[in-house]
Amino acid sequence: MTKPEILAPCGGFPALLAALRCGADAVYFGFGAFNARRNASNFSDEEAKKALRLCRLHGVRAHITLNTLVSDDELKNLAETLKRTCREAADALILQDLGVIRLARTLYPDLPRHASTQMTVGTPAGLRLLASRGFSRAVLPRELTKSEIAELSENAPLELEAFVHGALCMCVSGQCLLSAMLGSRSGNRGLCAQPCRLPFAADGGTGHDFSLKDLSLIDHLPELVKLGVCSFKIEGRMKRPEYVAAAVTACREALAGNYNDTREADLEALFSRSGFTDGYFENNRGKAMFGTRKKENVTAATNTLLKSYEKLYEKECAVRPVQFEFTAKINDAPRLVAVCDGHSVTVFGDTLCEPAKTRPLTEETVEKQLQKCGGTVFFAKEIQYHIDENIALPLSELNALRRKALDALTEALSAPKPYKINELPLLDAFPAHKAGTKKWYFRFRDASAIPENLQFDRLFLPLSTPKQTLAKHHAGVYLPRGLFGSQKQTLKALRESGAPYALCDTLDAVAIAKEAGTEIIGGPFLNLFNTLALKEAEEIGVSEAAVSYELTVNQINRLGGDLPRGVCVYGRTPLMLTRNCPIKNGMTCAQCGRKQSITDRKGIAFPVRCENGFSEIFNSRPTCLSDRIHELHNIDFYLLDFTTENKAECRQIIENYRHGAPADGAYTRGLYYRGVE
Repeated sequence: MTKPEILAPCGGFPALLAALRCGADAVYFGFGAFNARRNASNFSDEEAKKALRLCRLHGVRAHITLNTLVSDDELKNLAETLKRTCREAADALILQDLGVIRLARTLYPDLPRHASTQMTVGTPAGLRLLASRGFSRAVLPRELTKSEIAELSENAPLELEAFVHGALCMCVSGQCLLSAMLGSRSGNRGLCAQPCRLPFAADGGTGHDFSLKDLSLIDHLPELVKLGVCSFKIEGRMKRPEYVAAAVTACREALAGNYNDTREADLEALFSRSGFTDGYFENNRGKAMFGTRKKENVTAATNTLLKSYEKLYEKECAVRPVQFEFTAKINDAPRLVAVCDGHSVTVFGDTLCEPAKTRPLTEETVEKQLQKCGGTVFFAKEIQYHIDENIALPLSELNALRRKALDALTEALSAPKPYKINELPLLDAFPAHKAGTKKWYFRFRDASAIPENLQFDRLFLPLSTPKQTLAKHHAGVYLPRGLFGSQKQTLKALRESGAPYALCDTLDAVAIAKEAGTEIIGGPFLNLFNTLALKEAEEIGVSEAAVSYELTVNQINRLGGDLPRGVCVYGRTPLMLTRNCPIKNGMTCAQCGRKQSITDRKGIAFPVRCENGFSEIFNSRPTCLSDRIHELHNIDFYLLDFTTENKAECRQIIENYRHGAPADGAYTRGLYYRGVE
């Protein structure tokens, strides 16, 4: 792509028109149930068809969001949505689920695929892995610094897209279970309830220590162009069309070097949370990045301001240049050829040209009538004439020719060019998984918590664990979920550790372990949610994998395929992975002691631990299935994940699991029985 792309959000038709008429180069929207903004208006099938045709008419690319996790029971409906998308010739799919990725690649190999930011890929190794699986573009995490973006771009094997304006989540995308665990509404399935915007307080913090200001990198767009980013994405499929109009206009101005404080003030008035931040990009993290949606933010968008931006998109704009060739010969029907973007149409008049009795037809008259393209997307760029002398033709005939030609061009430009469609694979009867003898896997965040004489099949310790300690316990390692900017160090540490296997929770980690030649065990944050996802993970190089935290026991038991799989049956579920530590808002890292917590509005405490420059927020109570693990009959291993427990507590918990005894103290069943929306 030679020209930087302004990519606008469209939650409905008014927002689509705002994007098209204000100069967006591309738009993204969802239709059906498989997109990450299921609460947006979105588009029905007929509306999506109309929207895609309208985008083609304007010369604007359309990206369809199919970026949610999909269960085995939903794969058939997802395949139908894919078929409609392919038939109507969308320009790209935005995907998260490894199973959906596999299905899309199988059915429609020529339809471009973009890796959603929900895939959490932010290392060179991760980008190489995406490219090897057929992706043409990656949507970068919002948490990257400019130097990290530059590193990714330096030898990127695919296009890079970056969010430049809109909501900024506290959690790294694709790594959040806060909404799922607290309200059974999954962000990975498009129904995030945004509990992070509620009061969560750390000592000395803001009182809303999970709520960040909105992101705005619009004034950094020229810099992002130099960094190699090809697409500038505006967040906001839940927002009003005036917001879309303002953000698209601001991006155009920034690329032209005309962005100013007035436009930024308008953007802030239309939607913000106590202003904007560019904190991650500039590597200036801390309390200044936090903000909430206050009353003055809500009332700032006055009717006058809204009307001013509504005017930007209320009328159709002329964006398509047309070359006309007009021919008028005595005793022949007049002919008009119209050419636009490689499409050529020819139309003829209904009457024959006759000798003029009074006022002959002139080039000036023809030009005047052909220039009247108002109300359409077209404008006359060039007009050629072949007119006999002293010829007559009514103006009404000229106007009719112009309308017929532009109508024909509209149809030609709007018409889809469907992609090749392969045969649909079997989706309703996957081969049953043949589970072996159940194995016991343990993850300890601290080696000092390992009980003496522990019997295990696999043991995972932090990558930072000394080599001699790993050797003593015959342990593998787990790689941090946050690896942005640390690939070289991580790869070196993994090779030097001598670890025979590694637990990998992200594709970045999988890619690094693969390059190190280490056996890969997939972690629950790979978000493996269906049988096809397990198959895709297997082909990537994963030898075993823990399935998603968000699956129910029944869904887990129905998963097919050959890849050995397991379930995290114990542990404080990680709810968030963040690059802006909430504890650091109120104290220094030296004061922290690494055993802190953050408290919600009900006084419930959530432990916080830091590792590799990221912070993890854990659930207030551990998930425990010690008395119900016998109900998981289609798995190969149990994973117990210890975080805050001491050695004695770990020993007792393991004993409970070995004997199927009920848990001690307060616990939860996680999402294994109640599931998620």
